[in-house]
Amino acid sequence: MYNEIEVIRRCQKGEASAQELLYKHYASRMRYVCVRYARTNFDVDDIFQDAFIKLFANIHLYKGEGSFDGWVRRIFVNTAIDHYRKQSKWRDEQPLEETDYEQADACLSDEYFEQLASRLSSDELLEMVNSLPTGYRLVFNLYAIEKYTHAQIAEQLGVTEGTSKSQLSKARKMLKLILKNYLNSKVEMRIVDEQDDDEKAFNLA
Repeated sequence: MYNEIEVIRRCQKGEASAQELLYKHYASRMRYVCVRYARTNFDVDDIFQDAFIKLFANIHLYKGEGSFDGWVRRIFVNTAIDHYRKQSKWRDEQPLEETDYEQADACLSDEYFEQLASRLSSDELLEMVNSLPTGYRLVFNLYAIEKYTHAQIAEQLGVTEGTSKSQLSKARKMLKLILKNYLNSKVEMRIVDEQDDDEKAFNLA
């Protein structure tokens, strides 16, 4: 049985067997965190490996105050942020025309958007969020998932609070447009399937 307190204590002593136990316990969940922040599988691997190295190098600093799960997660999120800052300069990305944003807002209110999003699978949501430009995705994850404030995001990324708010707003609008297009494609697929079924029924008649 996995005894976290005991495993942490042994990891703090540098026991390799305990490090392996901790790794196996957190690997799947923390890799999922990396996937949410990275653009490519290569980036995922880099962040994942660097974060575990930092975890074991600094585990002696954990004093049992607060959730260890939260402490581990912060290491992975901070490593992802460091990776982003090393790989690219901050850009106020705006790949869509304003009219596209307005159409998405008109079709999907914030409340309706959240209702529709809640019906999607975690994989569907992850795919949509990961399709966002890097800056949008980073701010959206930090704000919506990690519950950072705009002040904290600004400090972490070296930008203004206004830039953080702008990126979040654009991320939400872009997600609305992505969801709108996704729902439209599912309706079209259903119509095609129904037409195929009708045709098959006609041929059998």
